[in-house]
Amino acid sequence: MTSFEFNSKLNGLTTLLHSFAYNLTKNMEDAKDLYQETAFRALSNREKFQPGTNFKAWMFTIMKNIFINNYRKKVKANTILDTTDNQYYLNSGSHATGNAAEGGIMLKELNAMVTALDDSIRVPFLMHFEGFKYQEIADELALPLGTVKSRIFFARKELKDKIMSNYGFVPN
Repeated sequence: MTSFEFNSKLNGLTTLLHSFAYNLTKNMEDAKDLYQETAFRALSNREKFQPGTNFKAWMFTIMKNIFINNYRKKVKANTILDTTDNQYYLNSGSHATGNAAEGGIMLKELNAMVTALDDSIRVPFLMHFEGFKYQEIADELALPLGTVKSRIFFARKELKDKIMSNYGFVPN
């Protein structure tokens, strides 16, 4: 097969090869790169094509093999090799030990803020925080349901204001 015949057959398959490349990669830029690599390999290995065989199948096979090889390279690049004794790094997982000092300090400060609340709003707030339902709190404290809800609301509001003034942000 002459160079001219080979190039004309390759040009005739350009649209089909672009479509197949896009089907494999699902990305237009990657598809263009795959087509370009396929065309380069076909042109550089033109002498390996045997006349009388299916040129289209030969081109699609080249493209598919390039795609598979590139995929395997990507997977292999993401593989972690651990040469330490007993595969220490692989077996250690993501067990990071955090320093809870900052959280402990903030928790103590929050407890102090809650303790500083007026008893009329602190008690319903703490009961709600411990998991009591509004109606249970109202029954326990012998208060109307609406009063319990408003006192819990005011406790939350006062705590948010204190947090905002101390830390500069409002918690969710």
